[in-house]
Amino acid sequence: MERNDNTEIDSLWQASAQELFSAPDLQGERSADLAIIGGGYTGLSAALAGAEQGAEVVLLEAAHVGYGGSGRNVGLVNAGLWLPPDTVAKQLGEGPGEALNTTLAAAPDRVFGLIERHEIACEPRRNGTLHLAHAPGGMRDLTRRAVQAQARGAPVTLLGRDEAARRTGSARFHGALFDPRAGTIQPLAYARGLARAATAAGARIFENSPVRACQHHGGHWVLRTGGGKLRARRLLVATNAYHSATEGTQLPDLPVVQFFQIATEPMGHNIAGDILPGGEGAWDTGPVMTSLRRDAAGRVILGGMGAGGPIHEGWARRKLARLYPRLADAPLAHVWAGRIAMTGDHLPRILRLGQEGLAVFGYSGRGIAPGTVFGAAAAQALLAGEEDALPVPAVDSHAEALSALRTLGFEAAARMVHLMAARL
Repeated sequence: MERNDNTEIDSLWQASAQELFSAPDLQGERSADLAIIGGGYTGLSAALAGAEQGAEVVLLEAAHVGYGGSGRNVGLVNAGLWLPPDTVAKQLGEGPGEALNTTLAAAPDRVFGLIERHEIACEPRRNGTLHLAHAPGGMRDLTRRAVQAQARGAPVTLLGRDEAARRTGSARFHGALFDPRAGTIQPLAYARGLARAATAAGARIFENSPVRACQHHGGHWVLRTGGGKLRARRLLVATNAYHSATEGTQLPDLPVVQFFQIATEPMGHNIAGDILPGGEGAWDTGPVMTSLRRDAAGRVILGGMGAGGPIHEGWARRKLARLYPRLADAPLAHVWAGRIAMTGDHLPRILRLGQEGLAVFGYSGRGIAPGTVFGAAAAQALLAGEEDALPVPAVDSHAEALSALRTLGFEAAARMVHLMAARL
């Protein structure tokens, strides 16, 4: 149910991942307690949790583990969603909303705990994140977010312009919101590490095994690939922004945001030592968001909304030079892009699929920590036959209006902003 497209991308994460993982494709007939479609954070976390409970788990990945958003994203392990916590509570209702806020506030603990327990070599650095004010209005937004987070006991700190400049190495920002609960990882290596841990726990993972048909009858889900068939009592679809229509299982058509990144060659301390010297990951308050971080080798990585190509890449070059003039001519080692599945209210969904089936989607740009938590919870709910422990209530249906048009609108907005920036 993921796109059967094995084309490699020029991703820094592909080039630098220390964790290695490979698995055969599905051949012949197999059976399982839980079938999982999709080898990203949600599916891999579910496979690990299910196998640790003693269940027979089989995961089918259309390409390779981490091929989708889990191997292309920025690598920020955040506490919470893109939405402020008051908005989460308002949209879900106070009880479920505050339960989700509490769960996701602790989600980085889950991620870094798994990394430590399974010794995942993914460059984990829990030095916090910086939400940067791109303009004075952004600082007002950060102030509201700080008040809401602090009211819930979060140890976040609002930083003024001078401190933001010291933390980032650039005077271009008007302030920042610092969250010490968060951190950064090498995202593809984390996905591969989860796959290794799930396999060690007894889960069976098959790559290059796109599901051609999926039907429920006789009390079982029957999944067919090009070379095999899988029967399972329970099903989890964890394809998110890389879902493809498959016979027997239909998911809502979601708007998609493209997000691209550029990475420099490794920069020595004499050149880039004052760029995010504390090791935080960062993103800004701009309506067309920009991300900024460094990796363990000292590469500077800048990202932005857009599908890539000359317009966006030209903007990224100019943006990097404005933030750090000495990097104006820095050689670029990698340029890549990925897709983000956006729901209209920016809340993730858990959708019931007939009998004993669930689909999880719509993290809206916050996939690492929520995906890890949602995947494990979905596996527990399916294997136990009860939904009480799900992070959000499951729903029987979900629809997004004008998904294709909104997808085009996101890209058009990013292009317009990046073209206008070229004239400034």
